[in-house]
Amino acid sequence: MIIKKIILLSLFFGFMLQGNAQNTEVKGKLFIIGGGSRPASMVDRIVKESGIDKSGYGIVLPMSSSIPDSSAYYATNQFYKQGVKNVYGLQFIKDEKLTASKLDSIRNAKLIYISGGDQNRFMDIVGGTDIEKAIHEAYKNGSLIAGTSAGAAVMSKMMITGTELKHPKYASTFRNLESENIETKTGLGLITTIIVDQHFVKRSRYNRLLTAIIEYPELVGIGIDESTAILVTGNTMEVVGDSQVIVFKNPEQSKNTFNDKLGAQGIILNIYLPGETFTID
Repeated sequence: MIIKKIILLSLFFGFMLQGNAQNTEVKGKLFIIGGGSRPASMVDRIVKESGIDKSGYGIVLPMSSSIPDSSAYYATNQFYKQGVKNVYGLQFIKDEKLTASKLDSIRNAKLIYISGGDQNRFMDIVGGTDIEKAIHEAYKNGSLIAGTSAGAAVMSKMMITGTELKHPKYASTFRNLESENIETKTGLGLITTIIVDQHFVKRSRYNRLLTAIIEYPELVGIGIDESTAILVTGNTMEVVGDSQVIVFKNPEQSKNTFNDKLGAQGIILNIYLPGETFTID
């Protein structure tokens, strides 16, 4: 019995130490923007949180866009308007031979900003490559990783693609709550406990995110409206910008179906305003 207690205590303290190690392992922060315009105050917050107003530099990764040159121009220009000139576009193409200098440009950037467009296009170029590894290294070592719209969707490990499997013709939101309808793919995995949806209130994407947290109840669904962001520091999230962040949880892991229609009980919904904070376990 004594030996058993010692083993249990060892396991307990081992898990505690492991949890503490995970909390301190990553020094960086995430700035996840729901799309739309970025108010000057938001851009200023990105600058201050990354520290590029004092030293170092930022890069823009425009590969979500079908016109990456234009995307890089507009993304860097929002910083130029704030008087911050040390932000540069850095483009990659699929299967290109990666040079040490380009990868080091990612690893050493204090700010990595992922522009909008199509999250599938971005991950098709970046997923499983040394580009992805370099982003993770930068984040681990203290960089701010920011992304808007598609750049927000790629932050989590499980990524909403925007496609309805049963209704492949694109619509800005899901028309129904149906089982086996939401398509997900693997994102960057900078955060593993949430699934992100963007343009949320503006495009009324409640059905889509509700479907996600019923199908994947271990995840917290975070819907970020346009001109709004969450600043993620560890497991604490602060709302920044002009509008709301909607958070769905399915703590009872409830899922019922009837003729492919989804049902669930005990869903928790919280609505957070700019300046408010919440935590994700």
